[in-house]
Amino acid sequence: MMGDKTLSKGLVQIAPVVRGLLAEPTGDPDVPYAPVILKSLANKKAIDFAASAKNAGGERYPAPLVKGQKPPLFVRPVDAGDSTEDIRRQLGDAISSYSRRFGSKPQIICLSGLGVLYTEKKDDAEAGAPLRNKVALVTGAAGAIGYGICRGLLENGCCLAASDLPGEKLDGFAADLKQTAGQRVIGIPIDVTDNESVVKGLEAVIKAWGGIDILVVNAGIAMVSHLKEIELEAFRKLERVNVEGTLLTLREIARHFIAQGTGGDIIIVSTKNVPSPGAGFGAYSATKAACHQLGRIASIELAQYGVRVNMVAPDGVFSEGKYKSGLWAEVGPDRMRARGLDEEGLQEYYRSRNLLKIRITGRHVANAVLFFATRQTPTTGVTIPVDGGLPDATPR
Repeated sequence: MMGDKTLSKGLVQIAPVVRGLLAEPTGDPDVPYAPVILKSLANKKAIDFAASAKNAGGERYPAPLVKGQKPPLFVRPVDAGDSTEDIRRQLGDAISSYSRRFGSKPQIICLSGLGVLYTEKKDDAEAGAPLRNKVALVTGAAGAIGYGICRGLLENGCCLAASDLPGEKLDGFAADLKQTAGQRVIGIPIDVTDNESVVKGLEAVIKAWGGIDILVVNAGIAMVSHLKEIELEAFRKLERVNVEGTLLTLREIARHFIAQGTGGDIIIVSTKNVPSPGAGFGAYSATKAACHQLGRIASIELAQYGVRVNMVAPDGVFSEGKYKSGLWAEVGPDRMRARGLDEEGLQEYYRSRNLLKIRITGRHVANAVLFFATRQTPTTGVTIPVDGGLPDATPR
């Protein structure tokens, strides 16, 4: 028998394909599929059960597990080394055959040698929520903007994977969200500069719910330094997080969305500094501009797969609820010294410089993210400014 790691790896590869095949077409070109939550079992009992059918080709089915329940679909051994298209073809044929016989798609799929995948029945209280059964991953979540985005996604029915660097900060953040959202929240440690960490993070989300539908790229860091004073290694630190971290995350989620076959949404948290950089913010502005440009390129490359990629560009967000902005914790002291202001005075400065004279919050950023995530318009490759109105930062 294969080891547990091999079993898990096989299910992780196959689960998104199955999840895509089980999604129901809606007839809505903006939201073409209604997704399912797909759970997995790869313990010995599940492996033995998956191998229990005498005919694993799908032509004969055992009795239902529960009276009135339709029987599981047993599928002959799937080679995890096969191409995604070969796996989709094999499983698609089996699911189609089952559907013709029983009038609906299977709720339990037994994969010989790998384990069991099954759809989870959702709470009726979430019925009607625009993002019901959708799975979102938010990187760099444990801060002011991340908190606003996570709350907004949860309120709209999402299952949410909040990711950040491992440690007490992420653990406490996830525990806080669980108080109101329960099992719809998991905390996933991801270092976006480490490809293995990104891959394992996505695998953890897939093991929990079968796949991912929405990615919010929020991980980013900043520093204050004039160009003539920037240390190269300090610049490279921003480049690793803001540029390489975005690239690694986009690369892995693109592969996932293509395998799942139901499209997807990527929302990148950009910044007003892309169109309107400021003195002393050169490293941040340049690396976030590269991050932003990667998003625009992804929108071109992934549109053919039904994936939409958009950006939101906030100005200074200092806090949301009890969560402080990590970015402003880093750069705020320098900004305050440069202007002779305390923290409240700095926030007032940023409020008073925009046309609407409004303080930008994490909730405001979340509303822009939700505009894209709920697909209010057929839009990709664009940016929503969330800055209260800054004429020099208007995308042009």
